[in-house]
Amino acid sequence: MPPGQAVRTRHRPLYYGPVPAFRPGRWDFRVMGATEDLGSYRWTWEEFADLSRTDTVSDFHCVMRFSVPDVVWSGVRAVDLVAAAPPDPEVTHVMAWGEYGYSANLRLDDFLAEDVVLATHRGGVPLAPENGHPLRLVVPHLYGWKSVKWLRAVEYMTADRRGFWEERGYHNRAEAWREQRFSHQEEPGQGPPL
Repeated sequence: MPPGQAVRTRHRPLYYGPVPAFRPGRWDFRVMGATEDLGSYRWTWEEFADLSRTDTVSDFHCVMRFSVPDVVWSGVRAVDLVAAAPPDPEVTHVMAWGEYGYSANLRLDDFLAEDVVLATHRGGVPLAPENGHPLRLVVPHLYGWKSVKWLRAVEYMTADRRGFWEERGYHNRAEAWREQRFSHQEEPGQGPPL
């Protein structure tokens, strides 16, 4: 486990705001911003469900100092999504957008880590509504607020910009193994100014 974390196999899901209703006929997922061809990409729920899927096993680390070991996720790997919707060569970061305008910024390298997945299932069953159904981003090496629930879009960016919790004092990077919890821990020059 990363430093400062305790193992917990059960926990109450944490989130900001209400749990959104899922309406399959109106739901879509988008990739936008600095794409290679300057266009945007869109998948309906049926189209997204037909994309190539993979299973991964990873630990989940919450900034609230607990970790859940060996979580089985199933979904679309971020590297496969990027192959289907290529970014411009100048892209350095992504913004993951959830329902209600929630966002989390990530370095492109973090987003493209081998175990990052856009998950539809956990433990072999569809995600529960409070855990992000129908789609959540899972970035195992970063704290959980970067694993955006109710994911609706990924925006490619050529410069960093803080997301929802990063604007409210959380660390810009959030690497669990380095205990990057709060913005006051950032080194000078790391991330955009507050």
